[in-house]
Amino acid sequence: MALLNIVAAGGTKWGEVGFNGKDSLLEDAKLFRGANAISLDAKGRAAMPSRYRDELLERCAGQLIVTIDAVDPCLCVYPLPEWEIIESKLRQLPSLREETRRLQRLLIGNAVDLELDGSGRFLVPPRLREYAKLDRRVMLVGQLNKFQLWDEDAWSAVCDADLLAIKEPGGMPDEMRDLIL
Repeated sequence: MALLNIVAAGGTKWGEVGFNGKDSLLEDAKLFRGANAISLDAKGRAAMPSRYRDELLERCAGQLIVTIDAVDPCLCVYPLPEWEIIESKLRQLPSLREETRRLQRLLIGNAVDLELDGSGRFLVPPRLREYAKLDRRVMLVGQLNKFQLWDEDAWSAVCDADLLAIKEPGGMPDEMRDLIL
């Protein structure tokens, strides 16, 4: 991490940024996209699809962090450098606010270090599998700088609901409409 000096009205502010001066270490790397059906074995291990494996090994030596998604019934899997950016941002939040403490408890309190093994597998801890109701069939969904890990049926249901909601009036902010091709 490096410190970035920002000169603003009233003084100077220092903040942490990635090694390349950006908010995400993966901005210059391949981003994670697509939904991949994968399986959990009896021990809770899943194989990282090969299309992501080399990038993860290069960028973070296969070191990952998994935690709960505080909004959806799924897990978030971050390459370690991406997670460190989130931790830095959480540290900067006002610690006396209940909302900050709640978010820190949920995200950091449930965060677990993972590492890709020699076969490209990672182990999802039982407590987190239970939270996301993960059984054998799961979906690993690329979310640019991280992944979400969903139960396959829950993923299908949320996709169906999202498609319906986005078609409703007000279902998509105006600034997002320009992104649709």
